[in-house]
Amino acid sequence: MDHLRKFLGSTLALAYAQSHPDHVGCIVIAGVTTTRRSEIDWLYRGMAPLFPEEWYHFGEALPPELRELDRVNAYHQLLNDPDEQVRLKAARDWHEWEAATILLADPAGLPRRWSDPRYLLTRARIATHYFREGAWLEDGILLKNAGRLAGIPGILIHGRWDMEAPLVTAWELARVWPGVELVVLPKAAHSTANADIAAAIVAATNRFRDL
Repeated sequence: MDHLRKFLGSTLALAYAQSHPDHVGCIVIAGVTTTRRSEIDWLYRGMAPLFPEEWYHFGEALPPELRELDRVNAYHQLLNDPDEQVRLKAARDWHEWEAATILLADPAGLPRRWSDPRYLLTRARIATHYFREGAWLEDGILLKNAGRLAGIPGILIHGRWDMEAPLVTAWELARVWPGVELVVLPKAAHSTANADIAAAIVAATNRFRDL
């Protein structure tokens, strides 16, 4: 099995590969995350000083009774509300916060699928479901066990201006995964709609296609 994953999918790819290394031929990850608590806290609290207006609106969009909760749990409740309109609005508000970080470096970087409200709802529900549980992983375990990936060819692709998933996670993983290659794109952020990230993914998969 070969793995091409991005963002939250990178957590699943790494977890699978570390559990079943004999069944993985190669791995390409664009936008490296391991769903550590520090990564989730950064995305839904730590970035607030960098985007104060967007953070304010992200909180004000919540009903008053949920504003004392952390953002992930508050939005998880709204995204699973019995009222469809509540769910759809929560999905839009969730993605407006994420869009602020993407558009910082990629003015045209929003994926086309984001125009579909049903897609936004599904995506946000999956994200909050995993984030509130830390992906059901021991915190930091994917870095701790990265040595199990030795012998699996891998390429990590990451935008220098990725505010959602800071470069440090990819860098830390590259230090403990023997033989992996880290590709840092100086003008890219978080979105695979970015031309540089898309080109790097194509180049990486072309290198591995004959394995």
